[in-house]
Amino acid sequence: MKHRLLNLGLILSSLLGYLEWGQGNHTFLFQAEIEVISKLFGDFASAMHPFTLLPLFGQILLIATLFQQRPNKILTYVGIGCIGILLAFVCFVGIISLNVRVFVSTLPFLALAVWTIRENRKTNTEEPARQ
Repeated sequence: MKHRLLNLGLILSSLLGYLEWGQGNHTFLFQAEIEVISKLFGDFASAMHPFTLLPLFGQILLIATLFQQRPNKILTYVGIGCIGILLAFVCFVGIISLNVRVFVSTLPFLALAVWTIRENRKTNTEEPARQ
């Protein structure tokens, strides 16, 4: 149950990312994702970009793990990696632009990603002892 909750937390925290650019332009990732999903069904070519499709694919993988008896660790790691590419880049941009809001918006996902990986690795080392 803990692994499912962590994966759900990863999905939700990935939507909290915040972006700012230019003069007065800003959006949360959940708003941008809604736009990307609507473009996937309308104008697929305009939505084809690695920074849009990879995180979406990662979220789909993490959603799939929510319906498994025991969430698959490989799917979890790939999902974290796909979403993490975008959020690590957003975090980096927040650091180099000295934008605290952008930087802080990525911390929940990054912290949960580290926690999830540690929990998955911890259960790997505990499983042989149980047998």
